Amino acid sequence: MHAEQGPGNGRHTRGVPGGMRTLATCLLMFFALSAHAEPPRVASARKSKAPVVAGLFKAAGVAWPPEQMYVRAFKHERELEVWAGAKAGPLVKVKTYPFCAASGELGPKRQRGDLQVPEGFYTIDLFNPWSDYHLSMRVSYPNEADKRHKTAADPGGNIFVHGDCVSIGCIAIEDEPIQELYLMVLDTREKTKRNVPIHIFPRRLDDKGMKALEGGRSSTDPLVAFWRSLQPAYTFFEEARHLPVTSVDPKTGAYVVKPARQARGASSTRR
Repeated sequence: MHAEQGPGNGRHTRGVPGGMRTLATCLLMFFALSAHAEPPRVASARKSKAPVVAGLFKAAGVAWPPEQMYVRAFKHERELEVWAGAKAGPLVKVKTYPFCAASGELGPKRQRGDLQVPEGFYTIDLFNPWSDYHLSMRVSYPNEADKRHKTAADPGGNIFVHGDCVSIGCIAIEDEPIQELYLMVLDTREKTKRNVPIHIFPRRLDDKGMKALEGGRSSTDPLVAFWRSLQPAYTFFEEARHLPVTSVDPKTGAYVVKPARQARGASSTRR
């Protein structure tokens, strides 16, 4: 939960009346994100990393920018993966980035100040090219499941994937890697007009991983039930390389996971 600097959070407009601050923020965002005035750090990243990113996608056999992208992170393994492909899939892995820092322990985030990196199904919904941590991208925490299961009035927020090597609830991957990842997600968002999904898991949720998580815990432990609710998303993707469909049950706040539509269609065809 970093206090990110930039035109989106008011730290550059402190002391200005609310209406004027809102106007100033909008003007800053308009000019900074204009095609003719790309923020300096993004322009620098594009100059040095655009050929690298294009080469990664070429090596993976995926058109750049892609029609679809999926990011998934594993806290125990401290790895962040980028997958991409055509709209109809399947997706292929483009690159894996190691975490440099991630605070907290295995388990979801439930309140502000618990230092936890969230676990669950999110999107990358905001870009901050003025971050204190070089470049940063916000994870859409809290989602409806997080709000339902919060353990305090305030579940927290401002969870980012960013550069540098410090974390208070965020995922840090250092400055050079964040330049590549930022361009990947930014340009995919520009092409598809959709937020890129990011799924954050406690660890790889194969049988071995689940046994490790469950070790020493009661089968009725709420944390075990939560991790089991994440497992279908991991399994469906591992089997089909199509992004599963996720939602939140409005009555219970539990995750509901279904195979990707493409994968279901392929399964019906095989039968």
